Amino acid sequence: MTKRMILVAGNIGAGKTSLTERLGSRMGWQTAFESVAENPYLPDFYADMKAWSFHLQVFFLGHRADQYLEIVNSPQSAILDRSIYEDAYIFARALNHLGNLNERDYFSYRRVFDLVVSNLPSPDLMIYLRAPVNVLMERIRKRARDIESGITEEYLSLLESYYDDWMVTFDLCPVLTIRTDDLDFVHKARHLDIVMQRIQDTLAGKEEVVFLKDK
Repeated sequence: MTKRMILVAGNIGAGKTSLTERLGSRMGWQTAFESVAENPYLPDFYADMKAWSFHLQVFFLGHRADQYLEIVNSPQSAILDRSIYEDAYIFARALNHLGNLNERDYFSYRRVFDLVVSNLPSPDLMIYLRAPVNVLMERIRKRARDIESGITEEYLSLLESYYDDWMVTFDLCPVLTIRTDDLDFVHKARHLDIVMQRIQDTLAGKEEVVFLKDK
């Protein structure tokens, strides 16, 4: 069986972790998730974002590059929750726009980022999960994570606009875009089956896939 590497991307609350967990379990693939609890800069970052944004982004870059290379060197197929590319094209850009990452630090970070990713092999597929901002906010409220308590609709809308920009130029691999507001792959096995079929069809080069909603 051909080894595959799939990245799952999308805004906060889009369903990346849930989908990664279930696809990994169903397909018997290795899974990898972003390190939040192990990030030593998070407490400082939330106390003073302007002082610690650069450090936070560099840590995430190193962590994801290590994770990515570990997956590349493993014989197992794998699914990664969030991509290394989102750190730069979405979150570092947002920090810069909001004034928390100054121009000098943003430029320095992007130079290091570009050097790191230029040496990474391309993934086989990017799954891009989308949902309306009001749906994302409701999901964030329901899971009630302390770390997400300050997230606003305006911030999610800003991130969504950056995702739109990024998707226009992303060409490292095929992109499978999935709207998750009508999908419940956590509680409905049929919905997970649909997503898996779409993934398999996309990897096989099939372009037309029809999603039939439950009646």
